Amino acid sequence: MINGKVEKAINEQIKNELYSGYMYLAMSAELEATDWPGMGHWMRKQAGEELAHALKLYDYLNERGGRAELHAIDKPPVEYGGPLAIFEKAYEHEQLVTSLINKLFETAAGEKDYATQSMLQWFIDEQVEEEDNASSIVAKLKLAGDKGNALLMLDRALGER
Repeated sequence: MINGKVEKAINEQIKNELYSGYMYLAMSAELEATDWPGMGHWMRKQAGEELAHALKLYDYLNERGGRAELHAIDKPPVEYGGPLAIFEKAYEHEQLVTSLINKLFETAAGEKDYATQSMLQWFIDEQVEEEDNASSIVAKLKLAGDKGNALLMLDRALGER
């Protein structure tokens, strides 16, 4: 049976993961509406990954005899300011998620919940990848600047995800 404090913290993280997916879907909508279909596709795939993360936590609670409680999700912004601003915001958001996962791990450690610590190691490793992907795209967008051809090539490359 899962510890009540850990269960509550995991439920909060489920909400955070669902918000991440919702935010990435909003970013996808802006990119697609402004004729960046490849980048929009990349963000839509990212939204799906975040839903998968929420479900991984949801399933874990069920496996441990806990109960998933779905909390209200805030509305994400509608506009972010174009591709560079969107990916900068995504990178900033991934850094926030990393801090939330670390805090969740600390809660599990404080409660001596070794099974949850083990499960969360996957999320810790995943966040390294998530931050790297977002920061890499930000760097490429900065290199491309306002050069149309470079942005078009990057859009096409991101659409292959």
